[in-house]
Amino acid sequence: MSFDALTLRQRFPVLSRRVRGKEFVYLDNAATTHKPDVVIEALRRFYAEEYATVHRGVYFLSEQATHAYEQVRVKAARFLGAARPEEIVFVRGTTEALNLVAYSWGGTFLKRGDTVLVSAMEHHSNIVPWQLVCERSGARLEVIPMSDRGELMMEEFERQLTSSVKIVAVTQLSNALGTLNPVREICALARRAGAVSVVDGAQGAPHLAVDVREMGCDFYACSGHKMYGPSGIGLLYGRHELLEKMPPWQGGGDMIDSVRFEKTEYAAPPRRFEAGTPAIAPVIGLGATLDFLASFDRVAAEAHERQLLEETEKRLRAVQGLRIIGTARRKAGAVSFVMENAHPHDIAAVADEEGVALRAGHHCAQPVMARFGVPATARASFAIYNTVADVEALVAALHKVNRIFS
Repeated sequence: MSFDALTLRQRFPVLSRRVRGKEFVYLDNAATTHKPDVVIEALRRFYAEEYATVHRGVYFLSEQATHAYEQVRVKAARFLGAARPEEIVFVRGTTEALNLVAYSWGGTFLKRGDTVLVSAMEHHSNIVPWQLVCERSGARLEVIPMSDRGELMMEEFERQLTSSVKIVAVTQLSNALGTLNPVREICALARRAGAVSVVDGAQGAPHLAVDVREMGCDFYACSGHKMYGPSGIGLLYGRHELLEKMPPWQGGGDMIDSVRFEKTEYAAPPRRFEAGTPAIAPVIGLGATLDFLASFDRVAAEAHERQLLEETEKRLRAVQGLRIIGTARRKAGAVSFVMENAHPHDIAAVADEEGVALRAGHHCAQPVMARFGVPATARASFAIYNTVADVEALVAALHKVNRIFS
């Protein structure tokens, strides 16, 4: 297998359009990615020719849809390095996966006096669910600090790992800073301390080869729409022995073995956590996504994205009045920055005039913004289809920002 960004770029129909009369440059991939032709076609074909509900029908289309649906679970287990397909739960996305773990595992096993550790660079989705479960259980939330570079302070983390810590929840890759965290070390330290580890892989899975067993995590969450798949579908990996101990978090059809008014018997994982008619078409689309990701050299793709990030940061440092927020030694995927004379929203608006799509705001990471003393940042984030030409267009737009606001 080989990797060629320009060839792959042609597989994404939207990238051939023009925006405001300019070549379209999409640099908001940390928020969501565009979809290749094979994913679009898989969704079209399923709705047009193959659609049926799953798990409940004995007619041909339902049996066909059920087989295709469950085969995606097999592919997802392979993609994440899970030991068995039953360790994969289909969810709406990373947010729902983290809420599921917080509600089911945390709500069952946390008690007053326990501690949940999260990092200072977490997305709101890996903060708020733990706050909610702590409020209900009487546990407390503590924060792993980070340095001025945007790196976790590992010595402090080790000091925080007391016997009261029951859950350690961290991001693999910061959406706001691009910091790549040492999750393997974090998970090993958590397990040694008797704590369950939860890894937010929303940003990690699109950019990095993931092996949850090698990583040593207990739970791992990611979203389809951030890795070239449909929206409304995501994956939760959980070690099977942990999933078996967890109660359902939603009730309804298909998550049961039997229902009586006196007592309901729940299905084994993962069905226990998949109440109701699922997102069938998005799962089918995700299957096409996983096939697409397996069709090229992921290591070469990582190297391509790493080179793009390094080139971008090099060129940004030459832009007058620009300051990069987050200078960790290990980064991937994204670079955030501010400019002396322009608010991030103004930066993004000027970039849009040049056909360049940037993200501006707090990136659902308000504690990160507070840590660095800024209300917001502009963020450029990358995918396999981005090229040096995109970087050049970004830098040209930033020079225009300086001309307008200086």
